[in-house]
Amino acid sequence: MSAGNPDASGEAADGSAGEPVTRTGSAPTPRAPTPLRRLAGVWRRPALRWPKRIASAVVLVVLLALLAAGVSLRVNYAGDPAAGTYTRHRDALWMGHAWVDGRKKDADVEALAARLRTTGVRDLYVHAGPLEHDGTLPVSAYPEARRLIGAIHRELPGVRVQAWLGDELATEGPVGLRLERAATRAAVVRSAGQVLDAGFDGAHFDLEPLHSGDADYLSLLGDLRRVTRAHGALLSVAAHQIDPLPSLHSVWGTVTGHPKWWSQAFFGQVARRVDQIAVMSYDTAMPLESLYGGYVAQQTSLALEVTPKTTDLLMGMPFYYEDDMSHHGSAETVEAAVRGVRLGLSRTDRTRANFGVAAYVDFAAREKDWTQYRRGWVR
Repeated sequence: MSAGNPDASGEAADGSAGEPVTRTGSAPTPRAPTPLRRLAGVWRRPALRWPKRIASAVVLVVLLALLAAGVSLRVNYAGDPAAGTYTRHRDALWMGHAWVDGRKKDADVEALAARLRTTGVRDLYVHAGPLEHDGTLPVSAYPEARRLIGAIHRELPGVRVQAWLGDELATEGPVGLRLERAATRAAVVRSAGQVLDAGFDGAHFDLEPLHSGDADYLSLLGDLRRVTRAHGALLSVAAHQIDPLPSLHSVWGTVTGHPKWWSQAFFGQVARRVDQIAVMSYDTAMPLESLYGGYVAQQTSLALEVTPKTTDLLMGMPFYYEDDMSHHGSAETVEAAVRGVRLGLSRTDRTRANFGVAAYVDFAAREKDWTQYRRGWVR
């Protein structure tokens, strides 16, 4: 309400408070209210006083929570990593499908080997899928696998080549692989045996979006491990990030329909069923390097707390550049990821032997990514 001259309030003679008018001659003609003005009018109603106060309080609480989380992550990124928190030579690299479909040649393998000899990379996750939605895998998907595996073993003795298999799960839509179907899980297990028979040193699974607490997934891992052990091979998985706040996956899932995180307890259940678990600690939506690095430090600590010492734990780092809502390339750098990993390792389990980093992905990597990895982690 305006003070002073009541005419200054903009109230028209017909009582249409605040409505703009046009003048033709001497008679004002009211304009039809816009949707925005109608909404503003509703918002000013006295009956909404308490709902407005509650809504404002909720917004304030959310803003304060975000501020507190940001401060916490920034503090997490402070300090110096402990001495000796460098590569244990158990690192990994996700690699594209071109390595097994014939596009990559011997010269490419030689160039890859020359690069990797000066790193801590021991495992290569080579894309050999994707799986069909029924869990099967066409042999035609990886025609050059044996040639690649032989060349890698020759050029890089001790480096293991794992078949990276994945598919979209039908957890948030009608299309995708359905783990609740026993026949589908059985087909996935057969597909794992199939790639191991082809000479791969392990099977690496990336199934998304995988919701926390999925009992069918845990059952599948038990069946897969029996197959990999029978072949003397590795079972590894790509894992979702862990709740940065207790039960955040449940709250987020209820609000958005997409529970991004796993609970720490579920992460531990998965880690106990595999030989390797690689956290996809990128696409975090963090806007600043310091916040991203602090987030990776937190994720590293949370994962270390529940991963058995006999299981290889690898923290993912972004060997690619994008700039969108989920991934800010200026923030999610290899330098920040490596520093965050070292800080989390320093604070939680500095001497953990079965630990490394995993770079995603070879075909998008820039020279600066390799440089930051070497300077920060390999030394």
